[in-house]
Amino acid sequence: MPPPRPPRRGWATTPGYAAVQTLPGVGPILAAVFIAEIGDITRFPAPAKLASWSGLTPKHYESDTTVRRGRISKQGSRLVRWAAVEAVQRISKHTRIGGYRDRVAARRGRNIGNVAAARELIECVYYALRDGTRRRALAPAAA
Repeated sequence: MPPPRPPRRGWATTPGYAAVQTLPGVGPILAAVFIAEIGDITRFPAPAKLASWSGLTPKHYESDTTVRRGRISKQGSRLVRWAAVEAVQRISKHTRIGGYRDRVAARRGRNIGNVAAARELIECVYYALRDGTRRRALAPAAA
């Protein structure tokens, strides 16, 4: 019989780590990437700030009355963007985020749908890390 394992220390025992793992498509490895790369969640006052930091928001050019929106900014952590897109690609279409991904993909293309759903997932990760529980409803909206 192997000797008993010592208790884990650090971020693996935090409630945020367990809450992030309950999100669809996010397993222990992707949860660890989110925890390690994001760090202290209190430095982001809102989920939109986390999405912007991770580079999942569109570029915005504005001058006088002209406004142009571009591709995603890709500023911030490359690993968080990768982890969010990987998790979204594994999500079933029967969840709220999976349904959103498929609706956007039908209109704008598969890759744009994945990035839009990854932005939604990052918001769920924000609430999971901040509150230690899964806050937002992930079931599909009733039609």
